[in-house]
This record gives sequence, structure tokens and C-alpha cells, in this order.
Amino acid sequence: MRDTLTSFSHLAMMAAIVATLAYFPFGILLALVLRFLDIPFDTLLTFDGALGTLSGLLVWWLLFFAGACAYSAWMFPWSDKAFAWPDRK
Repeated sequence: MRDTLTSFSHLAMMAAIVATLAYFPFGILLALVLRFLDIPFDTLLTFDGALGTLSGLLVWWLLFFAGACAYSAWMFPWSDKAFAWPDRK
């Protein structure tokens, strides 16, 4: 049971790192694309005014985190002894 929880915490940590690293470049790129299309970035960020700016940023980060969880679970070499997380004994 402890090994399973440790694996999930490692997965969540890796997903948080991936989500944070991908969040800012994609946001900047999306803001530039929307600027060229004359669409206000604030409209997309706040879900057309349904949320505030800070809560909209949090929701977008959580969406990136969900995608990063799937990416981390699929790409990380869980069974490889050379690159996998070390076992605690």
C-alpha cells in the first residue's frame, strides 16, 4: 500500500513540474495568436467573464496538470531500474 501511495505522489510531483514548465510558454504563445486574431486574451482566460482572473489562471493550470498526469504516467519508465524512482527501504 505504501509503495502505491509513493508512486502516486511521485506521479503527481512529476506532473506538477511538467504542467508548470508547459503552462507559461503555451500561455504566451496562445496570447500572441489571439492578439493576431483580435480576440481578447482575457475572454479566454476568464471563461468569458464567468471566473475572475486568478481563478481562471488556476483552472487553466489544473487543466494542464490533468494532461501532464496522463503524460507522466504514460512516459515515465516506471519499471526501469536505472531511471525509475529509487525504492525506499
